[in-house]
Amino acid sequence: MSTPKSSPLGRFGDAVSRTRVASTEVLRHRDATAVVVGTAVGYLLIYLYALGHLAPGLGGFDVTVVQGALGKLFRPELGPFSFTPIARISAGPVTYLFSLNTLLGLGIAALVGLNLGLTYLAWRQPAACGIGSSSSGFLASIPAVLSGTACCGPIVLVLLGIQASGIVVTAFQFLLPVAVVLLLGSLVLVGRQVDPARL
Repeated sequence: MSTPKSSPLGRFGDAVSRTRVASTEVLRHRDATAVVVGTAVGYLLIYLYALGHLAPGLGGFDVTVVQGALGKLFRPELGPFSFTPIARISAGPVTYLFSLNTLLGLGIAALVGLNLGLTYLAWRQPAACGIGSSSSGFLASIPAVLSGTACCGPIVLVLLGIQASGIVVTAFQFLLPVAVVLLLGSLVLVGRQVDPARL
């Protein structure tokens, strides 16, 4: 039994379908793909640097893996979404610590990149996205892009030298899932405006 498109569930299904089509369309355009990849790589590097998992190295090449790495992979370090590094890779001027944080950062970076890639597509082909010459697609992506920094909240507070109470630090634990929900919501918000027939 199919859901009528006039129902809320039907409209949501239609929005998700349009977002899926728009996302694949982003990856078919070289310029939009470059925006996605560039944004995702840049975001991931900043994310890892903010966590302290990417730092200047002392030169030389070395790979060190902790004993019982698989057992420690899912061990929280500072909170529910901050994990213990299990490997250190020194590659000349860069030292990188691998943990589950890298995979979380990669997922968020992909969402941020796809949001900006879709916004770029909406900006380049406004008629296909039903937004005319307005900037609603761009404006819709700003909260999601900013929310992606929520995962690094405690580190940002430490870098800025701000004293944070235990309640604020505890609240930051829940901002990572909120950031992911906002990024997905923004993706659907922009993607639902795309008319696949015009692409």
